[in-house]
Amino acid sequence: MAQETMVTDGDEAAKVAQVPTGVEKKENGDSQMGSAESTFEHPEGGWGWVVMLASMWCNGSVFGIQNAFGILFLSLLREFGSEHDDDLRFRTAWVGSLSMGMIFFCSPIVSVFTDILGCRVTAVGGAAVGLVGLIASSFVTSLGPMYFTYGIVFSCGCSFAYQPSLVILGHYFKKRLGLVNGIVTAGSSLFTVTLPFLLSSLLDRLGLQNTMRVLCIFMFVLMLAGFTYKPLLPRKPRSTRGCPPITQIFSVTIWKSVGYRIWAFGIPAALYGYFVPYVHLMKHVQERFGEDSNKEILLMCIGITSSIGRLIFGRVADYIHGVNKVYLQVTSFFVIGFMSMMIPLCNLFGGLIAVCLLMGIFDGCFICIMAPIAYELVGAEDVSQAIGFLLGLMSVPMTVGPPIAGFLRDRLGNYDLAFYLAGIPPLIGGAILCLIPWVEARSKKAKAEALMDVNQKMLEHDKPQEDAPFKAGESIL
Repeated sequence: MAQETMVTDGDEAAKVAQVPTGVEKKENGDSQMGSAESTFEHPEGGWGWVVMLASMWCNGSVFGIQNAFGILFLSLLREFGSEHDDDLRFRTAWVGSLSMGMIFFCSPIVSVFTDILGCRVTAVGGAAVGLVGLIASSFVTSLGPMYFTYGIVFSCGCSFAYQPSLVILGHYFKKRLGLVNGIVTAGSSLFTVTLPFLLSSLLDRLGLQNTMRVLCIFMFVLMLAGFTYKPLLPRKPRSTRGCPPITQIFSVTIWKSVGYRIWAFGIPAALYGYFVPYVHLMKHVQERFGEDSNKEILLMCIGITSSIGRLIFGRVADYIHGVNKVYLQVTSFFVIGFMSMMIPLCNLFGGLIAVCLLMGIFDGCFICIMAPIAYELVGAEDVSQAIGFLLGLMSVPMTVGPPIAGFLRDRLGNYDLAFYLAGIPPLIGGAILCLIPWVEARSKKAKAEALMDVNQKMLEHDKPQEDAPFKAGESIL
């Protein structure tokens, strides 16, 4: 925060005070890193557009395949038994749940690999592991091995490929980071809307095993896309003598930021109810409006408007200063919370369509500004682990929330109370996030005041020597 203090051109003492004595000796690596990062100019384009398209493919292929598991689910049931076997449906559903949960659960570990090996090696290696897991899944003849090949190996590979695609964008963009993140995350919406149609056609013509082998092409392209992640920002120097200290493996700096701690607590708190509508909405519509209701159009509405929301709010975020971007996420949670509560009140199908359109737009808003907020809170140096630990914390509510809603439906006979309760956590999480701009402003003000005190003390220390009067008979020379 030295740049924010008031220093006159001729005040050499104040300039020295900007860098306290001993910083270079005590924290030489960190000081050099901060200096290099502050003078680095982001290209804001060029090769960065290629990186953006590669990251967009990553988001699309990873979450497109994950979100289309419902299509694969029916084929798995037919392959290993019957669609009407309740026990088999329960055990098969855990393949998809395990896969989605592992993507987020592995994120803290992925962040460490990203810091040590870099974005390119981590992404390419992850895509290769995901490719192996998907190929192995295509040869599985029973459900048991599928938990390992698809639920663990494939999903862990996707996790290692996904996170670097967010981190690398900060190497090429700063002023346009919000817009670029919006475009990149829109890839998942685009693939989620289109991939189910492709999978349905492939499953009818080729069968489950060959369809999975076709999906391997997506992972192979993802592996090639990882090679485009050429890093530009300097990496934090690390110890080369023996085993590195734990502080160089797991960054403790991010947890010193009060703003990040609030963010890392508020986001998971909101997600306990956030995904309930996405999991149970189809079943609710079927029970409320009948088997013949065109319920698929609701998911399409969410997917399309989510893509639009990511593009719009990604661009809007570029014009919002600093951590005030958090207010966009606050708005997203408030709208999604209220819309969740509106679902049981919609007795007309058209009302549900309106609710889904709004939910999709603000879902896109929440997702597209995750990385820009992380950069604002912890800086480019620690953003990988900041994102990684947040995604890891998100895995718990994503896994717990929907089963609780399903339990309530089984006990009460309908989803009404489940949707009412699902709207509460996003409201609470949004209220918690409102504290971040206030906390960050106070922190910056305190640092600026402390630095000004140091400047003042050094000026007072030097002033008596400069202004001391000459004694009688004392030679000026």
